Amino acid sequence: MAVKKVLFVATVVKTHMMQFHLPYLRMFHEMGWETAVAAKNDYETPTDCQIPDCDTYFNIPFHRIPWKKDNLTAYRMLKKIIDEGSFDIVHCHTPVGAMIARLAARDARKKGTRVIYTAHGFHFFKGAPVQNWLLYYPAEWVLSFFTDVLITINKEDYQRAGKHLHPKRLEYVPGVGIDTGKFTSSPQQRQEKRKMLGFGEDDFLILTVAEMTKNKNHITVLNALAALKEREEFSRIHYLICGRGEQWESLGQAAADLGIYDHVHFLGYRTDARSLYGTCDLFAFMTYREGLPVSLMEAMAAGMPIVCTRVRGNTDLIQNGISGVFVDNSPESLAQAILTLYGEPEKRKTLGAGATEAVKPFGEETVHQKMREIYFGA
Repeated sequence: MAVKKVLFVATVVKTHMMQFHLPYLRMFHEMGWETAVAAKNDYETPTDCQIPDCDTYFNIPFHRIPWKKDNLTAYRMLKKIIDEGSFDIVHCHTPVGAMIARLAARDARKKGTRVIYTAHGFHFFKGAPVQNWLLYYPAEWVLSFFTDVLITINKEDYQRAGKHLHPKRLEYVPGVGIDTGKFTSSPQQRQEKRKMLGFGEDDFLILTVAEMTKNKNHITVLNALAALKEREEFSRIHYLICGRGEQWESLGQAAADLGIYDHVHFLGYRTDARSLYGTCDLFAFMTYREGLPVSLMEAMAAGMPIVCTRVRGNTDLIQNGISGVFVDNSPESLAQAILTLYGEPEKRKTLGAGATEAVKPFGEETVHQKMREIYFGA
């Protein structure tokens, strides 16, 4: 009997494939499948690109902007790989990677390849810019006819896909699945980590784990802190940002211009985010758009009080006043929430406990079982 084969496609390796899909590569390997990955090597040092449980890796020059010339090359490369690979399943992710993969797999589908697409958050959503609807909605509508299984990870996308898109099968899966038991830390670990980072027990640490992009909206947190800098409490407030991105330099300059640079700590890409959740006092997530945010789920699993925007994805996870606090996307609203939670440690503890309970249905056991049913029909 021929060995079954699966191909995972995403725009990039480091900041997508390695973050979300390693458990599924391992799942296929344990089932005896041959695994392959097609994605751009986005490591600063290319030789660092080592994907566990991946038998074959294809470095594809995807570009996140759909109309860039690189994507034509990516299409040609990927079509050849799929046409010659005899894959049983092609599972694609990320808007550009998934668009190109579904176009490239059209002939393979006629020969029995099953194409699965996980939408990690449609770019067309309630409140999205008009250009998003004009560009991405028609593309997704057309490509849905070339999709055997469309997986959505939040309720808004699931409802919209059910009304307007046409895959053979539509599924709702609550995220990528996180190990909810791995984010707890002891008081001793918290104290040691704070000391390592240069903070004391009296410092009030606000954390965001997110790429430094316009969408993640770190600037609103900076402006909120600037609004508090004349208050006595500000001397003990520090903001930690984990992540990299195109706004690294501009956000650093903004912190300096606002006079709060000594209270903002750009930690870059971290491999110790798990311990940072338990070290900090408040998780701030002022994003404009989400699918179902993993970092928010991790913070909830760690028992952190959450303050965030009321947007798709966040609303799947947070119940206002019980597992977190929704605020308007403005510095004034966030500054008031920070000040209130700073002064109410018992409220922070209650919100953290509510968050830990609320995130349980999004744990890896539930999600992985659902994905097994989709992949293997059992």
